[in-house]
Amino acid sequence: MSEVTREQVDAVLQSIQERYLEKDLVAANIVKDVDIKGDTVFVRLEQNYPAGGYRDELADEVKAKLEAEAGISKAEVTVEQKIAAHTVQKSLKRIEGIKNIIAVASGKGGVGKSTTSVNIALALAADGASVGMLDADIYGPSQPRMLGISGQPESPDGKTLEPMVNYDIKAMSIGFLVEEDTPMIWRGPMVTQALEQLLNDTNWGELDYLIVDLPPGTGDTQLTLSQKIPVSGAVIVTTPQDIALLDARKGLKMFEKVEVPVLGVVENMSIHICSECGHAEHIFGEGGGKRMADESDVDYLGALPLDYTICQQADEGRPTVVADPDGKISELYKEISRKMSARLASKGKDYSTKFPNIVIQNT
Repeated sequence: MSEVTREQVDAVLQSIQERYLEKDLVAANIVKDVDIKGDTVFVRLEQNYPAGGYRDELADEVKAKLEAEAGISKAEVTVEQKIAAHTVQKSLKRIEGIKNIIAVASGKGGVGKSTTSVNIALALAADGASVGMLDADIYGPSQPRMLGISGQPESPDGKTLEPMVNYDIKAMSIGFLVEEDTPMIWRGPMVTQALEQLLNDTNWGELDYLIVDLPPGTGDTQLTLSQKIPVSGAVIVTTPQDIALLDARKGLKMFEKVEVPVLGVVENMSIHICSECGHAEHIFGEGGGKRMADESDVDYLGALPLDYTICQQADEGRPTVVADPDGKISELYKEISRKMSARLASKGKDYSTKFPNIVIQNT
């Protein structure tokens, strides 16, 4: 029997494509250890994004292909998860404890951005990440209701706030601090100050991702986010019709100008399937989100249907990913969250904490 070599093992690993990173395992740089003992091969992979059940799928695929190779009688494969912090705007420093802040934006209201935001956050948590949600819509906060959270946050020291928690999501919103029907009649500076305080005065603890649900448009809140909040990436939510795409493009261009990478486009309300007859109809047009992504040279993360249950579940405080975790729509949200986090994983990492501070003193 011929001896198993490292080159032989690498060739097998190079033949396997990582689904969400869209590279072979070696090129994706997730092969962290290979040990060969006789006819047994030990492989340790390390995914840098939350992949959920795909971790087991990948381990099984690698094991099967290695054991099909001549000379290898047994393969033991482990797939670990290690989420890294990624770079932010050059003028800003990452907030301690929060590895990555991801903004979810839309140029236009009414496209289902908040519902998409909360389900993406829940999908990341379901896949094994520690996740927070910052509701940045001061005038129209919706995350308290969508997350099924009521009451007010505690402040043990009178200076900072403890985040509200449900479904393993740490959340903060102006909606926790005022009555649900109280209008926020504030000018721009008050809104931006409130946003900064909600972010900086909350005891988030250790988070892999903080999802920021932005209000629609490209105004004061978005400007504050891009200038004062360290963001690792942004996601644009749109519907297929032209009027929504026009505004979504403005949001995308805004992030490009402030050097925040756009991780991709999500097309919401893409198709409606009649619950009675099963007829499928593109009520708001077809393929607009995909075209926008292609034209802007960003990734298309996926499409979500126009489905009454998505709205109903969010209104009831049990978004789709927790209300129907094994359902088809939940799988769509998980696919989008994995593609999004995998795109971020391919971006530059933040090594600022690796370097010591150098102080020069005159003696």
